[in-house]
Formats: sequence, C-alpha cells, structure tokens
Amino acid sequence: MDNSKLIMITYSIFITIDVMIWRQGKISAKTVTMFYDQEITSDACYNRYEQAHRCLPEFRNIAYQQRIKVSHTCGLGGAKKFCKSPRHKRCEICDAMDPTLAHPPQYLTDLNNPADPTCWQTDPLDNPKENVTLTLSLGKKFDITYINLEFCSYRPRVMVIYKSDDFGRTWTPYQYYADKCMEIFHKRTRGTVSLKNEVEVLCTNDHLMRPLRGGRIAFSTLEGRPSAHKLERNELLQDWVTATDIKVVFMKIGGNRKHRRRGKDVLYYGISDFSIGGRCRCNGHSSKCSKNARGRMACECQHHTSGVNCEKCADFYQDRPWSRATTYSANECRACNCSGHAKQCRFNLELYKMDGHGGECLNCRHNTEGRFCHYCKQGYYRDKSKDITHKKICIKCDCHPVGSRGKMCDQITGQCPCKEGVTGKNCNECKRGYRKTKTKAAPCIKAKQPKNIRRTDLDCTKCRPMLLSVTKYCKRDFAIRVKIEGRTHVKSWVKFNVNIEQVYKWTGETRLREGEQAVWVLTRDLKCSCPKIRMNRRYLIVGFNDIHEIQKGIVVNQRTVVTQWSKKVARRVTKFKKRQRKGACFATSVEENV
Repeated sequence: MDNSKLIMITYSIFITIDVMIWRQGKISAKTVTMFYDQEITSDACYNRYEQAHRCLPEFRNIAYQQRIKVSHTCGLGGAKKFCKSPRHKRCEICDAMDPTLAHPPQYLTDLNNPADPTCWQTDPLDNPKENVTLTLSLGKKFDITYINLEFCSYRPRVMVIYKSDDFGRTWTPYQYYADKCMEIFHKRTRGTVSLKNEVEVLCTNDHLMRPLRGGRIAFSTLEGRPSAHKLERNELLQDWVTATDIKVVFMKIGGNRKHRRRGKDVLYYGISDFSIGGRCRCNGHSSKCSKNARGRMACECQHHTSGVNCEKCADFYQDRPWSRATTYSANECRACNCSGHAKQCRFNLELYKMDGHGGECLNCRHNTEGRFCHYCKQGYYRDKSKDITHKKICIKCDCHPVGSRGKMCDQITGQCPCKEGVTGKNCNECKRGYRKTKTKAAPCIKAKQPKNIRRTDLDCTKCRPMLLSVTKYCKRDFAIRVKIEGRTHVKSWVKFNVNIEQVYKWTGETRLREGEQAVWVLTRDLKCSCPKIRMNRRYLIVGFNDIHEIQKGIVVNQRTVVTQWSKKVARRVTKFKKRQRKGACFATSVEENV
C-alpha cells in the first residue's frame, strides 16, 4: 500500500471517529462545530500583503504511531490463557514472544481497521482491584480536543483520565468514570459546570451503557464548558485544554461480577484504538511543528517569537509584551528602537506603561548610550550634521590638556570646560584682555590696563549681577524669555533687537506680545558686564517697567535680573509660576540662586 492511500485511509478513520463519537452522544455536534469554528485559520502566518495574522498547526490524531507506556501487557511473562467470555468459554492464548499471539502496546496507536482490529491487552487480572495505566508523553505542549478509547474487552467500571502540563511531574484529573460516582470520587453523577468554575472535573456513568463489552469511551475537553465558544479570551480554559502528557487509569474490571472469575478463566482489559484529537500548541504564532536540533518537537515560530511553544518574544523584539495571537490581532512582537547602535535589548514594564514602548537597549555601540542609544556617552558629543543612525554620530571631545578643566565636553555643543581667562570650543585660546602664560594652573591672566584709562571711569565697583530668586520673580513687573538677534549703538545706549519667545509675567498698561522687540541697556552697564548679554543666546529677563525718555522698548538696568536660559532655569520658572497661581508667591523670601 503506497503512502497516499495510507494517508487517505487514516484521514477517513479520523472522520469516522468524530462522526461515531457524535452519534453515540459522547461529544455533541454543537461542541465539535464550535471548537472547529474557533480554531480554523490559515496555515500561513502572513497574508499576501505581508501582514501578520494568527496561524495554527494542523488538527490531527496526535497519538497516532506514538509510544504508549503501559503497566501490563499480555504474555510478557510467558504464554497466558485469556477468555473473551467466561460464560461461553471463548478462550485464547497470548504470548509476547510469538508475533502471531502477541498483543503489544503498539496496537493502541497503529492504523486502526474496524473490520479487523488489532488489540493491546493485559494478562488475565488475578486481582480485579489492581490498577492498569496507559501513559502517553507528547514531548511538548498540545491543545487537546478529545480523547477516545475503543475497547475489544469489557469496559471498566471505574476509570480516570489525567493530564499533565509539566511533563509528568504533576497530574490533574480530566474526567472521572464510575458506576457509583459519589461513593468513589465524591462527585455527583453527570454534574454540570458553571461560569464560576469552568475547569470543574466531572464524573459520569454513561460509559456503562449496555452492552458492556466493546464500544468506545470518548471525552471532550470543552463539552459543557460555558465559555468554550470564546476560548481565545479565556486563559483558564486555554490552560485546561493544554497538556504535555495524558494518562488513563483503569481501576476495576468491567462485566458481571459473578462472571469475573470462573475457575481459571479471568477477564482482562483490551483496547484496539487510543486516539487523541488536538494540535501542537504554538499560541497562534506558528503553523508547523517539527523536531529541533535536540530532537525534540518544537514550533517553527513566526511573528518574531521564539521558544518551544512560541511563548516569548525573540531577541531584540522586546519593545512590547508577548501575547498569544487571536483572530482579532496577531500580537506580533515588535523590534526595539536602538538607533542602529545595539543588537540586544530587554523589556521594561514600567517604561512600557509610560509611553507604550518597553524596549531598553543593551550594550550600545559607536560611543552611544541611553535607553535608545540616542545620545553620546561622556567624553563624546553629537555631530549635528549626521543622522542619529550614523556609525560616526559621536565625536570625541578634543579638550586642550592645559586650557580645559577636564576631558569631558558638553554632549550637545562639544564645548569644553575652560579655565579662567581661556576661551574657544577646545579651550585653546586666551580671552580678550588676557595674555598667555607658561603655567598650567593659570594659562591665561589679565593683561595690564593702559595708564591713561582709569578704572573709576567704568564705575564698576557698585555693579553686582542680580541673581534669580522667587522673591525677585514675584516683586518685579515682568518676566520674559528672549533670543538676542541684533545690536546697535544709540548714543550712550545699546539697543538689542530681540525675539520674545515667551511671556511668563507682565503687569504693564499695554499687553506685551511675543515676537520682535527692542531691549535698551546703558553702554556703561554693558562694559561692566552688568548685565552680561551676548549675541544669538537666550536669556530670562525679570525686571521693572521703568519710565525713561526712550519711549519704545524694554529698559534693562542693574536692578534687572538677566540670566542665560537653561533647563534648570526653566524648572525654576515653572515652580515660581505655580506659586504665583496659588497666591503663595511671597510665602518665602529665601534667595534661591541659579
């Protein structure tokens, strides 16, 4: 017989099993249809537009041709006489050493032909209370639909189906079968399952319908479970149908009690087919299972997942938490954003709760660091002419060993920290008015002033820079942030053309608007650096609306607070504004210097 005919016969037998189980009332047609409707999906994990969607391995008899571990097999200790019917003395011989008389466990899961069944069976049971067990190890997690046993002997009066989801370390009952459920298992016969406990183990005596010899016992994992139609949204039921091992235990021999022993003719257990309907569990992220490099069954994972059951996100795809695929969403794992500077990342739940991205990059390269490898590490600064993904985005600081206070420059501008009197991006020049020396401690010192210039002419002895505090902020009339864009001299004044970027406070008669404006400062104040204002920089100006002969513009004098804008200053202003809104602007007079 060729393979194609064998496959067709096997498939026909699976369909026949489903129909026969349904006709016997063991699994309702509604339940079978519901389960298939719930699980039917494409065998591809991406559609023709390369969009991810749920995919599942094929549904099949996962016990077919698998090795079943049994506690008893007829004829292992030598030839044994067994009787199919004590009343009519229909007796035969079993012998494990003789292929024509053997009844090995392989017959449990071979290709079953109902017209000519091959049966595994036990020795005649001298002790009717001795348990007989059948154990199937699946090798990985499977989603179980039904378990079916076809008998070629009397059916047991007491039987239990167990499942394990930890490879046989612990066992959980799936279903009890008994002629007296309450007496043996303390369960009501034909009990019901409620929404409060959908994984309740039930007990039934339906398996004892006459005739007791032959027939089948079938168990459906979802029969009678109220939420079975929405399985993918019920994690409790998903765990209920999941198993790595199945065990069946026969606890008492069936048949009429007076026929259990008649001379030396003792009854036995015999099964022609042990089948389990289910599919390899891949959590909706794979359409195929196969043996991996270790020889174990494993899912061929898609959607950037990994693991034997596709139960986790693959390396570098840790930007969102792993989740099982559903009919509504593939829940594809998402790559971390590391700006092209890292190959490893990890998931951080707290970060994910903040902005929907949980990826945290590890081992940033190219002299970068940070959650996304998005800024340069100490000793380097960013090259603004290159994209963030460029390998040479970070340039090493080139601070002069004598003129700078250290090797660490500003990570944004690249400006090195210069010593007193030293200037330049790399701290390699002396400021105007300073001269070079040969000492490392003070490489630049002030040059001597010409004798014809008197220091009192500048009148700088009374000049003291105003420092920002909450008291000054509250007492002054206005607070604005400006950018210096131009400068012109008008007699004894200097006119700065500024762009007002934001008005934090204003108490003048006319409303001050954002945009272009003029700021006036006395020339002698600027010479004394009181205030100190430079071109193309941003400043916070907090002062009074002084009346002056110059009609247009804002006047800045020695009572005005002029502070270069920074993140620290921004935080202070935000804090001051909150106090002002709450009416607690003057609650403290403590000077808080920038």
